[in-house]
Amino acid sequence: MSPNGSDLPHAPGGAGGTPTPRRPLRRKLLQALTAGLVLATASGCSYNWEDFPRLGMPTPTTEEAPRILSLWQGSWAAALATGVLVWGLILWSTIFHRRSRTKVEVPPQTRYNMPIEALYTVVPLIIVSVLFYFTARDESELLDTSKKPDVTINVVGYQWSWGFNYVEDVEGSDGDAKTDENLDAIPTRFKDDFPANAGGVYDVGTPGQRNPQTNNPGPTLWLPKGKTVRFVLTSRDVIHSFWVVPFLMKQDVIPGHTNAFQVTPNKEGTFLGKCAELCGVDHSRMLFNVKVVSPERYEAHLRELAEKGQTGYVPAGIEQTDHEKNRETNQL
Repeated sequence: MSPNGSDLPHAPGGAGGTPTPRRPLRRKLLQALTAGLVLATASGCSYNWEDFPRLGMPTPTTEEAPRILSLWQGSWAAALATGVLVWGLILWSTIFHRRSRTKVEVPPQTRYNMPIEALYTVVPLIIVSVLFYFTARDESELLDTSKKPDVTINVVGYQWSWGFNYVEDVEGSDGDAKTDENLDAIPTRFKDDFPANAGGVYDVGTPGQRNPQTNNPGPTLWLPKGKTVRFVLTSRDVIHSFWVVPFLMKQDVIPGHTNAFQVTPNKEGTFLGKCAELCGVDHSRMLFNVKVVSPERYEAHLRELAEKGQTGYVPAGIEQTDHEKNRETNQL
């Protein structure tokens, strides 16, 4: 043994066995907040703060889109409030209930706290119920097709592009959409709102087609500003999804089942659309454009299609089937 006891084991820390003070928790918290702020700002350097209230949504371009935007914003507000509450409780318990530096005994244990258990059972039920109410309310309004539209367009999805049947009484086009065999896939309840003697015109696209003004890929669907447009969605092969991005509205295009919804465009311009359902190997090429113009320009475009010989309708797709729940009964 050395005279001064240098070969004896020493307690960890500083002189006299005193434990080295741990780094203050506040410093760690400050570093974490600083890192989070740097990440948030670095990832959004080019972000336009005027767009912040929309929380990532594009500018609405229909009369119905603000309802969808409001539902989106409300959902985010509810999620943020829940997150702040949960994060606050986590930080509070971390700071005020951390282990003491001098005491190592086990803290008091609490079990079967009925008020707290009732709280974290009832509160999520209330949150889900409120979200369900507003979602169901807005969904019923957005999918309401009881009002007779000003314009009806049959959107036909197929691998790997889109066709558009304009159900209109166009000069130079003879026929009747209510009896045209190419539209047999559309149920009678939608045909009842077709205009009389609607010979119609059509436009079909290919993946390599481009809009001549914007050079964006895909065919171009023309719509009149300020008119209520009903989209009747049919498919020839597999499930697609019709999505006009700034309309904030999309709906599945299902073979053997016809969906429909109505919008009223209120802003002129050319907007992007795409298929939002994985439909096969070239799904990414199922793009299209939507051009909203004045009613007069819209009518002129229909006459231009008729002059090109694109009169009548392209086949809408697979004919409407009965409900799936009746399949077993129909096979008996």
